[in-house]
Amino acid sequence: MATEILMPALSPTMEEGTLAKWLVKEGDTVKSGQILAEIETDKATMEFEAADEGVIGKLLVAEGTGGVKVNTPIAVLLDEGEKMGAAPVAAPKAAPAAPVVAAVAVAAPAAPAAPLASGGARVFASPLARRIAAEKGLDLTKVQGSGPHGRIVKADVEGAKPVAAAPVAAAAAAPVAAPAAAAASMPTGMAAETVMKMYADRAYVEVALDGMRRTIAARLTEAKQTIPHFYLRRDVRLDNLMAFREQLNKQLETRGVKLSVNDFIIKASALALQAVPDANAVWAGDRILRIKPSDVAVAVAIEGGLFTPVLKDAHLKSLSSLSAEMKDLAARAKTKKLAPHEYQGGSFAISNLGMMGIDNFDAVINPPHGSILAVGAGVKKPVVLKDGTIGVATVMSMTLSVDHRVIDGALGAQFLQAIVDNLENPMAMLA
Repeated sequence: MATEILMPALSPTMEEGTLAKWLVKEGDTVKSGQILAEIETDKATMEFEAADEGVIGKLLVAEGTGGVKVNTPIAVLLDEGEKMGAAPVAAPKAAPAAPVVAAVAVAAPAAPAAPLASGGARVFASPLARRIAAEKGLDLTKVQGSGPHGRIVKADVEGAKPVAAAPVAAAAAAPVAAPAAAAASMPTGMAAETVMKMYADRAYVEVALDGMRRTIAARLTEAKQTIPHFYLRRDVRLDNLMAFREQLNKQLETRGVKLSVNDFIIKASALALQAVPDANAVWAGDRILRIKPSDVAVAVAIEGGLFTPVLKDAHLKSLSSLSAEMKDLAARAKTKKLAPHEYQGGSFAISNLGMMGIDNFDAVINPPHGSILAVGAGVKKPVVLKDGTIGVATVMSMTLSVDHRVIDGALGAQFLQAIVDNLENPMAMLA
């Protein structure tokens, strides 16, 4: 029986993607777990695995097609020996250069939709498994999937016995409004036509927004409109840290390790989150979540946008381990090879523009984080020494942007002080 292979949801927030590259062709025999295609989300390029075995009867979406909605048929899978009949759906057209934001119409899907488990979590199953389950009266929320990432495949439902299905009235009645809400939240400012008329007599190049830029625009507009930011600023004297870093790097040279100032900032922040645990928190709509481990996100600039990969349990890792992990995450971020779990989460972020010569700046909080640290350049400045004389020191400016719903002024000041103390006394971070 021919089954449709659907555009997968490769992250919890994915609504559409770009089919970047097919790794199979029509007529190929595929097995469960085999890589079928590379799919670009708004943040990453990820591999898509086959959930069932069979023969690729038809590829419905061409390589490079963008704006393909989740659960849209992208290929047809045939059983061994089965002939390809009429394609069940027409191949989607390529997305227009400038995506049109519109509410998603609720229509009967070509294949049964993935059911929702208790609590609203989506149950992922192959189209064939859903069809067999429907014929046998199986409740897929009671079936354990053995496919990639826990996906329910044909083998899981063939031997399963029917059980009383959970009521679905509530799930069916739930409005399909998330995509529409996301679309409505997209920042627009002045209408495109209005702005273009203003510059009708000037030469310009129109740049269409890709998925990443649209996501950045939506999230940061939401952040500035809904998060009550306030800002705390401190200068840090780096002379002790620079001398200590030089000494460590000489000792680590034989291991091929070279620590950056940013590695020390990550470690200092991770330890400060442990020293001031009330600042290690995120905003969760109607409550605050206080996170126990120090999961530190670090902004990485890439072409056309940025990632914030997360260094989990950073307080438990050595400086050399943090340095190696950060280099790996940054390299894969630049090629959009990070998996969603590598750039989602954390309670706090670091944005460092010091290496670009920026003295100081204010960063926008990345929701649901409670704060973000903006780091400027370390520069030589005249300072008053302990004996009252004037001297020269390497001074770095830092600004902590804080969500006032999560962290109050005194708590934010205490957190920033802990970061400064760690940076100005770097040897203590190894204790």
